[in-house]
Amino acid sequence: MRMVERFNALRSRWSRSFPPNLARIMLLACAALWGGSYLLAKVAMTAITPQWLMALRMAGASACMLALFHRHILPALNRSIIIPALVVGVTYWGTMVTQMTGLQTIDPGRSAFLTAAYCVLTPFATWIVSRVRPRAINLVAGVICLVGVGFVSLKNGMTLSLSAGDWLTIGTAVVFSFNLTCLGVYAKRFDPIAVTFVQFAVAGVLFVAGAAFTEPAPTTAWLAPPVVASVLYLFLGATMSAQIMQNIGLAHVPASQASIIMCTESLFAVSFSALFWGERITWSSLVGFALIFTAVLLSVFRPTRHSLHRN
Repeated sequence: MRMVERFNALRSRWSRSFPPNLARIMLLACAALWGGSYLLAKVAMTAITPQWLMALRMAGASACMLALFHRHILPALNRSIIIPALVVGVTYWGTMVTQMTGLQTIDPGRSAFLTAAYCVLTPFATWIVSRVRPRAINLVAGVICLVGVGFVSLKNGMTLSLSAGDWLTIGTAVVFSFNLTCLGVYAKRFDPIAVTFVQFAVAGVLFVAGAAFTEPAPTTAWLAPPVVASVLYLFLGATMSAQIMQNIGLAHVPASQASIIMCTESLFAVSFSALFWGERITWSSLVGFALIFTAVLLSVFRPTRHSLHRN
């Protein structure tokens, strides 16, 4: 009991002394790493199926985290963290399985902007989870985001058409809004690194089970150098490092500011995709991306005197 109290006291002191500006930089780096993950996931999935890819990411990230941060993780592994672990683990699994499956058939930049709709949806997820009603501006942002998705779905002949990959990615945004809401709650009650670890561990078990029952067995094609390099980036950079920085940032930066920084992920993603994947951005997609990004900014920006002087 004394060891738990000492751990809680150390965590509280660490939380108070953490520089807010460093937390903001960590969130921006997180957004850049996630932006690059769309492109690298496309490369990896030329050989590896989605759930096996995510199982590798979760296994690698969990092992590295346990080796590096066991002093944070082990004291937090008690009965009180079981429910949070299941909640964030299951929602993270749902987020990533829909996103990776959708990414097989759509371009990285398109996937990133459709996923970015989670920022618009998060106030409504918070309403369901925490009973905090969304503001009127959130309703306006929702309408603008819907129009933006309409422009993204325009095809030749100006007809509206969303593919199965598009719908799966929109589903990603819905599930991720709940995952982010729950992380924001639990990262303040538990050590953020421990929350990240249990999220990966639970999701990893689900990915292994899903892959074993629904996807082909591993092959030697997994060992191609570009595939190996992509997988290493995905679990060391976009999974472990980015998620730790996100959870720490959420614990030390107001949610409205954190969301604005994190939504730049889609800008990084479409830039990397256009430069290195050759993604062609049509005028309708460009208008749609701009509308979605505007909706994201409207949904997370809260220009109150309190937020301006808080840090």
